[in-house]
Amino acid sequence: MTSLRKLGSSDLEVFPLALGGNVFGWTADEAQSFAVLDAYTAAGGNFVDSADVYSAWVDGNQGGESETVLGKWLTSRGNRADVVVATKVSQHPEFQGLSAANIKAAADASLRRLGTDYIDLYYTHFDKPDVPVEEIIGALDELVTAGKVRHIAASNISAERLRASLEFSDREGLARYVALQPHYNLVSRDTYEGELQDLAARTGLAAVPYYALASGFLTGKYRPGTTVDSARAGGAAQHLQTERGRRVLAALDEIAAAHDVPAATVALAWLAAQPTVVAPIASARTVEQLPALLGVGELTLTDAELGRLTQASA
Repeated sequence: MTSLRKLGSSDLEVFPLALGGNVFGWTADEAQSFAVLDAYTAAGGNFVDSADVYSAWVDGNQGGESETVLGKWLTSRGNRADVVVATKVSQHPEFQGLSAANIKAAADASLRRLGTDYIDLYYTHFDKPDVPVEEIIGALDELVTAGKVRHIAASNISAERLRASLEFSDREGLARYVALQPHYNLVSRDTYEGELQDLAARTGLAAVPYYALASGFLTGKYRPGTTVDSARAGGAAQHLQTERGRRVLAALDEIAAAHDVPAATVALAWLAAQPTVVAPIASARTVEQLPALLGVGELTLTDAELGRLTQASA
């Protein structure tokens, strides 16, 4: 059985792959989403990542579809206490921004959709630099004090704002971020490495990277001359145009063959081995896509293999 990892300074213990809920109610309908969630938890998975805005970008959707699907599944399976539920605030069409009033109203709306009275990990989805960190942390602390949120976290935030937030929490004795959700993968390293990663390491934050597979590019299914039927094909295919993208694919192929595992498993294992990273996020539309993701918990790359990927992705 894959062992769980401690999430930063929190009391949460999570599976080394967070299941992305962005596809629930979008490219995966309710039945498909339930099947994926069942298979993920049957394999020992316990960490599901959603957001109140998923998937407002789809025609006819309002936002909140992902949380609604997840909430129905949790209720029908009766397993709320076994699942670490993460969701986010700031982008829902009706709950824009990070004012104190909006954070609290959005949290209540998320709780209703999730059919639960608490959120395990509540992220600020996109930082809003026009709102003082004091207001944001103050509102989040009220949610923690009220028992509606267990732990707080940040996504898409600058090192400067993150530092200011942590310092305010420490100074005032308020709820403090325990995790960070950066954009980070083998073909996008400068989005996290450097000042932000150093700050996370120094302050004990756990990183839970999104776009862990670069919109599917790091699964290896995008090749010169191939077309892939996916909602995200355009974003993934652009990496084929870069020398780095082609170098990374070659290294992934070589190491995947040596371990007899899919390229996606190797890409996630590299990410999971990076400083501060506790659990990369990846989503599966179908049960068939899950084993390549779940394999991250079983695969340990050698120092030489990690070095080869780090070099190829430089």
